[in-house]
Amino acid sequence: MSMPKFRSARMNARSAALRAAGLRPIEIWVPNTRRAGFAEECRRQCLLLRNDPQEQNTLQHLGTIADDYGWQ
Repeated sequence: MSMPKFRSARMNARSAALRAAGLRPIEIWVPNTRRAGFAEECRRQCLLLRNDPQEQNTLQHLGTIADDYGWQ
C-alpha cells in the first residue's frame, strides 16, 4: 500500500512535535513472517542452538538481568 503524497496537517503536527522532543523518524526492515518457509527457517535455527553452550549462557544471563516485574 503506498502512502499518500500529502500528509494531513495532524500528521505533520505530530511529526513536528516528535522532532521537537528530540526524536527522528527511521525506517526499520524486519523479516517477513508471512513468507513461505519462515517458520521452518526459525525452527532450523532454533534446533542449531538448542544444545549450544554459549546460547545457554546467554539465555541464563538474560534471565538474570531481565526486568520481569509484574509479568505473570
